[in-house]
Amino acid sequence: MRVLFVPSAAKSHVHAQVPLAWALRAAGHDVVVAGQPDIVEEVQRVGLSVFSFGERLGLESARSSEHSDDAADTEEVQGGTWLDVLDIGEVRPERLTGRYAQSVLSAWTSVVFQNMVPDQAVDDLVEFACGWGPDLVVWDAMTFAGGVAGVVSGAAHARLLFGLDLVGGLRGVLLGGGGVVDDPLEEWLGWTLGRFGCGFSEEVVVGQWTVDPVPGSLRLPVGGLSVPVRYVPFNGASVVPGWLGAGAGAGAGVGGGGRRRVCVSLGVSHREVLGGDRVRVGELLEGLGGLDVEVVATLDASQLGGVSVPENVRLVDFVPLDVLLPSCAAVVHHGGAGTFQTALWHGVPQVIVPDMRWDTAAKADRLVGCGAGLRVDDVDGLSAVGLRGLVRRVLEEPVFAQRAAGLRREMMAMPSPAAAVRVLERLTEQHRRR
Repeated sequence: MRVLFVPSAAKSHVHAQVPLAWALRAAGHDVVVAGQPDIVEEVQRVGLSVFSFGERLGLESARSSEHSDDAADTEEVQGGTWLDVLDIGEVRPERLTGRYAQSVLSAWTSVVFQNMVPDQAVDDLVEFACGWGPDLVVWDAMTFAGGVAGVVSGAAHARLLFGLDLVGGLRGVLLGGGGVVDDPLEEWLGWTLGRFGCGFSEEVVVGQWTVDPVPGSLRLPVGGLSVPVRYVPFNGASVVPGWLGAGAGAGAGVGGGGRRRVCVSLGVSHREVLGGDRVRVGELLEGLGGLDVEVVATLDASQLGGVSVPENVRLVDFVPLDVLLPSCAAVVHHGGAGTFQTALWHGVPQVIVPDMRWDTAAKADRLVGCGAGLRVDDVDGLSAVGLRGLVRRVLEEPVFAQRAAGLRREMMAMPSPAAAVRVLERLTEQHRRR
């Protein structure tokens, strides 16, 4: 069968789709990735065929969206950026009302979702899909144009999540009653589908089914057909540095010199897309500098500025986490999807300093609930002493490593991408309309 993948225009979102795309390719299926010019070279680097549609998006321009007037139409947007006040990652039942879900979806639809794939780009994608004739479209949970292409072309189509199913959760609240009648996603996507002679249905928002890489104990209680697929770390093309294996205890959380190794990562997407980090890097490194550990910090010059670097910190611009984390006793990070899932995969206890974007805070809370890590509650008020205490706890209290190992076993029990291919074949045959 022919399978069309539609990731968002960021490298990390491409990487999240590569293992499943290659599993389908290895099983003999034709695979094409449809992406905006921002990610075409990255798709080529991972060895997949790519169709370029639309113009360069330039997600780095999203920095200004935090202060967009388009999102400030509701009374709730007071005392902070709209992303802070209308937090799409809010999952607390007492806060997550129908009105709140409506406000969040209105803001995210107008400022983010509609701008990620502009109308002309949607037209280009739909034209290609109708011409190439995919049997299955697999689309990023933030790129609704993939769902539109699936509906219009008559293909079966499914979302591939990169983290918690926030949109599915909000849809359940919004459509569950409470007197809320305005549906911003239906209004936008209904208008978009109408241009191609198609009507709106909920499947264009949540897919005909969802491919979910998150372990069951961490997922949100969202309904709908779900296909669990084991997360497989993919960090892109990289070179493994020689020092990485220098520690005699590699694989046991021990680095060079016999000291325990702690990884610090604030993600590639944040510095490349948003141009900065929410956490104060100086406080972060100072807190770790007071511990008897070897710290490997994947930070570049733009993140460091005039920050003083403690003697126990090794700075590297980039190192593949998939080969670094097995030698680490703990990881301190911002809560990004790739870092979070890779740490789960290797059973490494986590200390999350959430950047408060998308699902980072919600994932941190659920990790804490499973006992496999800790989180910084007040990110903007982060102190070196407070962070040091959290890291010391996950290093010295065995329960964190034990619970992290339990989550790893849960992930290992999930079907691999290769094993999931047969399920996708069956569902495609049931759902495609051509």
